[in-house]
Amino acid sequence: MPPKPRLNVQSFPRPPLLERTSRHLQIKYNNQTIAETNSAYWVLETYHSPTYYLPPSALTTSLSKTKKSTYCEWKGWATYYSLKGENGNEDVRDRIWSYDSPTKGYESIKGYLSFYAGPWQCFVDGEEVVPQPGDFYGGWVTSELDGLIKGSKETRHL
Repeated sequence: MPPKPRLNVQSFPRPPLLERTSRHLQIKYNNQTIAETNSAYWVLETYHSPTYYLPPSALTTSLSKTKKSTYCEWKGWATYYSLKGENGNEDVRDRIWSYDSPTKGYESIKGYLSFYAGPWQCFVDGEEVVPQPGDFYGGWVTSELDGLIKGSKETRHL
């Protein structure tokens, strides 16, 4: 199999590019697959690792909306969710988000879900990802990425 092409985050566009991806995305929590798809979107933005948006049908567990909301200058207002534990208690809060009314140009991700790369394990084409530095951004870092990624010490001035 040929090697994957390198992706330089510094060459990603601004405003961010939204496009379909057929990459195999998988999220596991407590040794259980909680989401899996080959039909998602990714957002590529200058100095950021890709952020993936999975269709609600990829989820194998239930979520509950929380009161948290944040604003993205490109995509609009985000709604956050909690993941219920096996015993019905809230397990993980505000680590999953979606856009109920995304702005022009991002309508395709309406209702799609994005996951921070933790506390669960996230995989892209079988490779376990590392969270984008800083715990503010939801990007997934894989070994194919080159360049300075926002949130790292080297980008504090960006």
